[in-house]
Amino acid sequence: MGRDNEDMDVESEAKALDKKASDMLEELYTKLTPWRKCQVARHSNRPHCKDYIQELFQEYTPLAGDRNFADDHSIMGGLARLGDRPVMVIGHEKGHDTKSRIVRNFGMARPEGYRKAIRLMDLANRFRLPVISLVDTPGAYPGKGAEERGQSEAIARSTEKCLQLKVPLISVIIGEGGSGGAVAFATANRLVMLEHSIYSVISPEGCASILWKDAEKMREAAEALRLTAQDLKTLGICDQIIAEPKGGAHRDRKATMKTVGATLGKLLDELGKKSPDGLMKDRRQKFLDMGTKGLAS
Repeated sequence: MGRDNEDMDVESEAKALDKKASDMLEELYTKLTPWRKCQVARHSNRPHCKDYIQELFQEYTPLAGDRNFADDHSIMGGLARLGDRPVMVIGHEKGHDTKSRIVRNFGMARPEGYRKAIRLMDLANRFRLPVISLVDTPGAYPGKGAEERGQSEAIARSTEKCLQLKVPLISVIIGEGGSGGAVAFATANRLVMLEHSIYSVISPEGCASILWKDAEKMREAAEALRLTAQDLKTLGICDQIIAEPKGGAHRDRKATMKTVGATLGKLLDELGKKSPDGLMKDRRQKFLDMGTKGLAS
């Protein structure tokens, strides 16, 4: 055995193995396929909305309920400070273990969640507070009760409210950005994505089930959907990509959150120079321009 071999330098062997593992990790993450990026974006140890709020924001005061039906625990939101700036922060929370994921409904919001977000955005607009949204959802909850209570109408109203705001609205895709459930928070002046996050009209599994009647073709679907941050930056949908630590955000959660905080600060400085009407016009024009760029251009 190695420990009985007096000629073996265990320390140098361990360093060589560490370097080999580090090199393999770097090589793996520089060549991630879209499907692999989906898996990284869904990693259970990635920092979630609750983690970002605890790490980046001070004096967070949660606001609950839609003043109509109930409080949706998959949506977090409230007043807070980012450094010395008062802001309104809203986001999807997936949960970190089985119990919390059930309580948070795996980050899939119901109509009351979107109506709560509308209420908070309206409050922010009246008091001239910038809005920061943290998006991490596989999509809006498609249950029977949610549909009966007007799921699609609530998503549409939330999207409309985003477009009506006369304050800065910055959205960060921190994991998954799934369908209208994400758009309802991400119709923003600036859309920022973490390096290995995804943003798409449908999940690869759902797309494969519809197009090929086979969910196992999710790899081909992920390629076709152009859901990576890099593709969306080229298409003009994503404004900025935030680099993640080697191996993904879950490898160094604090460093990831610190980088996101610094990016938010710079974007707030930039958007703070615009007038209220200018912010609304800027946001509207951003979405009117979508579709004018292609991957080949």
